[in-house]
Amino acid sequence: MMKIGDIVSVLDEPITGKVIEINALEVTIASEDGFDMTFLKSEVVKIESQEMIIPSYEEVHENLQDKEIFKKKPKRKSSIKSKERHLPPMEVDLHIDKLIKSTKGMTNHDMVTLQLDTAKRQLDFAIQKRIPKIVFIHGVGQGVLKEELKYLFGRYDNVRISDANYRKYGLGAMEVYILQNPKSSTWE
Repeated sequence: MMKIGDIVSVLDEPITGKVIEINALEVTIASEDGFDMTFLKSEVVKIESQEMIIPSYEEVHENLQDKEIFKKKPKRKSSIKSKERHLPPMEVDLHIDKLIKSTKGMTNHDMVTLQLDTAKRQLDFAIQKRIPKIVFIHGVGQGVLKEELKYLFGRYDNVRISDANYRKYGLGAMEVYILQNPKSSTWE
């Protein structure tokens, strides 16, 4: 049973926060980023302990694949499977309506801050999980978010930015390549 003050995590979203309001169908939480967000009760799960680690879909899927019941023959070691080289890039849609249900009470600055925090969190996740390429869909608009993203990604030494595939995304997306073994400088 969920109650005000409980720490909850949103299913299918990297959002955690404290319950501040509960009604018949919805729960309002104060996220770790300081935003009040409302979700259906079925979309959140109570965290019993702060030490509890909620695995990502990729981690669960990878663990299932490692179980004996899925193995038909012993795995052969290979550095990179040809299938993995051609996997589609990770996509992160930063349109504000994809991140939260309602922008009521939010300023433009609040919305851009939420979008940038999401982009940073997803890029850090991709770096940690050694995902080589991410497409950030920012939309066309007036270009404010695009410029802020360029500035944010410019602070990382191990990423390269380019425009995403025009045929697939139009002008509203950028592709970020993560260099897995960035060359360290020998100059001192």
